[in-house]
Amino acid sequence: MKIAVLGGDGFCGWPTSLHLSNLGHEVHIIDNLSRRWIDTELGVQSLTPMDSIQERCRIWKEVAGEQIHFHLIDLAKEYYRLRDWLAEERPDAIVHFAEQRAAPYSMISERHKIYTVDNNINATHNLLVAMVETGVDAHLVHLGTMGVYGYSTIGAPIPEGYLDVSLDTPNGPKGMDILYPTKPGSVYHMTKSLDQILFQFYAQNDGLRITDLHQGIVWGTNTDQTNRHPQLVNRFDYDGDYGTVLNRFLAQAAIDYPLTVHGTGGQTRAFIHIQDTVRCIELALKDAPEAGDRVKIFNQMTETHRVRDLAELVAKMTGAKIAYLPNPRKEAAENELVVKNDHFLELGLNPVTLEEGLLEEVVEVARKFAHRVDRTRVPCVSAWTKDIGTRVVHDVEGKQLKSVS
Repeated sequence: MKIAVLGGDGFCGWPTSLHLSNLGHEVHIIDNLSRRWIDTELGVQSLTPMDSIQERCRIWKEVAGEQIHFHLIDLAKEYYRLRDWLAEERPDAIVHFAEQRAAPYSMISERHKIYTVDNNINATHNLLVAMVETGVDAHLVHLGTMGVYGYSTIGAPIPEGYLDVSLDTPNGPKGMDILYPTKPGSVYHMTKSLDQILFQFYAQNDGLRITDLHQGIVWGTNTDQTNRHPQLVNRFDYDGDYGTVLNRFLAQAAIDYPLTVHGTGGQTRAFIHIQDTVRCIELALKDAPEAGDRVKIFNQMTETHRVRDLAELVAKMTGAKIAYLPNPRKEAAENELVVKNDHFLELGLNPVTLEEGLLEEVVEVARKFAHRVDRTRVPCVSAWTKDIGTRVVHDVEGKQLKSVS
């Protein structure tokens, strides 16, 4: 197949592009490289050194003999370039990663909230409009998030997208399927919730074939393909805005930094290894809906864990200390999370689960590049409200000078 990977320069997009190319597909990356500009804005860099996207593609051609094509297009701002590209190339499938992906970043300030909504919603809607206008019958696979559901304490399993309900009518109860209610916990998660509504409309109105993947928190760094050459290495975010919780713990342990647990650590989250992310994309592409079908929704996760349990696991494995800090997020101190992921298991996913060997692998990556860490960027300091911001701890290691008078 000819596959367009939107946002193919990112943490999930790059290994997915390599994985699909390795399977023999013709892969085209479309990206505006905004994630690299955000590194510059935040004054932080990937723990792993990243070459330019052009150099990455060149190395892949040298190593694998397969060509990955790169196109610099801003989906949110350059609708007509996107439309013309689709009309000319007419891909068989489109994988959509091209959204600002960090909840903390989306909550830094009013500017970051506006940017996240403008970028994410415009990118998705421009894509859907362009597909309709060009008549491109591509299967659209979108990377969403489990976070659209919030983190309730109800304890009932979260279904894959749809909820069976019964409504009272004058003629008696009537059953129907509705989208599972969303309860986004950040501006970023809100944009993913809005994506769902856009997908529902264009699937029913224009017959677009869409699969929406509600993904858990990704951990790990490399895949079989990124391991094939040092210059193919995936990015590794350790900072308080973009670093995912388990990767952050492993990086903190590698540099002898306290493991930062916010609140009680009783937040239960869904997780998936990066190798399973690329495998799930492959499986979803093979299971395309028909025109006129409702949007397929899969819960793309493999296991759930409490944050404090993960911290204790990493501390036991590495000897790191744990620091319990005020939570910069507005969320329940404790929650349960039960998630159904039957679809991917039925399609043949053999999940990668938390194993000490894989955790050690990530720690070794972090130790190798520990000299690239800016310790001042490790804490999570982006607060959900101004009141919460007054309680955020910036100096986790206690290294700031203190008055003795």
